[in-house]
Amino acid sequence: MFLDEANVDVKGGDGGKGVVAFRREKFVPRGGPNGGHGGDGGDVVFVADGGMNTLHKFRFTKRYEGGRGGHGGGNDRHGRNGEVLRVAVPVGTIVRDAEDGQVLADLVEDGQEVVVARGGRGGRGNAAFKSSTNQAPRVAELGEIGEERRLRLELKLIADVGIVGLPNAGKSTLLSVISGARPKIADYPFTTLVPNLGVADVGFTQVVFADIPGLIEGASEGLGLGDRFLRHVERTRLLLHLVDASAESPLEDWATINAELAAFSPALAARPQIVTLTKLDLAEAREALADLREAFLAAGADEVLAISAVSHTGLQEMLEHVTRRLDELPVAEPSEEALPVLRPVATDEDAYTISPEEEGVWRVRGKRVERTAAMTDWQNDYAIERFQRILEAMGVMASLRDHELEEGDLVRVGEHELEWVL
Repeated sequence: MFLDEANVDVKGGDGGKGVVAFRREKFVPRGGPNGGHGGDGGDVVFVADGGMNTLHKFRFTKRYEGGRGGHGGGNDRHGRNGEVLRVAVPVGTIVRDAEDGQVLADLVEDGQEVVVARGGRGGRGNAAFKSSTNQAPRVAELGEIGEERRLRLELKLIADVGIVGLPNAGKSTLLSVISGARPKIADYPFTTLVPNLGVADVGFTQVVFADIPGLIEGASEGLGLGDRFLRHVERTRLLLHLVDASAESPLEDWATINAELAAFSPALAARPQIVTLTKLDLAEAREALADLREAFLAAGADEVLAISAVSHTGLQEMLEHVTRRLDELPVAEPSEEALPVLRPVATDEDAYTISPEEEGVWRVRGKRVERTAAMTDWQNDYAIERFQRILEAMGVMASLRDHELEEGDLVRVGEHELEWVL
């Protein structure tokens, strides 16, 4: 089953927690701290796979999580890092943030990959907190929570040539004849309900064709699912525009599709196009061929070919001509937007904001302060004291005092809620 859109949830693995431990050896009565760190959580990585051409598997599996980091141990034992989860997606997949629509990555090459959810950092064991003034620290960190987000996946098929035209122009029949593709074919509109890819061997060259389901007037606005299908020809370098030579108004049919291409994307409408008259196996098409060729050229068509997929008339000549045109056209370079953009952002980690959420409730937001709260062991009094010292050092406590909080007010940091005491 072909599927070109899907929503998924991804989450990096949580980091393992560090531990509080001390050396316990014979003749070493005051062994120092040796609590090990927790392992880092595993990332979730999307990898472009040239062997896939649909997002069908994401219809059933909607959530992907990286492996959790192992907990630290005594004797400075470091917890194992969580397993990186690598998820295969079709080449041509665009990864967007489902919340704001931002493009996070455009995977256009086989093997290209992008980290879509980073694993959390492992918590530090008490050995990391030893200092000249604190020889026996009894504090360790919990693991950082892995990054979590909802993604929208959109697939744009990657092909050399996009085959477009009105329903029943002969696109699926042509693809089945020139390649090993086997689309369902019948004599009714919208025979093809999904795009199909086919590879044609032309001498020592392979040409990838994309058969785009029949478009109709209004396709660019979504009629007949045209807006979803049109995006599959955006990456092609050449359009093969099939026109039924036996139709009542072939020129109007050609103009209808061109108008929809222009409405969907001016760049797509400007793509090199070969007008190909089809169904020469029919007598009425053969009789009208000469006049139609002149009419199309007069109307602005750059070139006009004529074929019959049923009788194979003109197919080899058409394939050789398409191959020559592709050789003349430059290979499209990925746009700047097509590169993975999930990069660390340079931000002031110590920056924070304080705002009222409701009567007697205040929210503290900030990257470092929220991460510190998430990694604090709230069952450990020493860890709580350390968290308060960090807030003092960052100036958060002073800012809260400036807001004139009252006894019993609540302060929320991340998922944690603290009571303000004067």
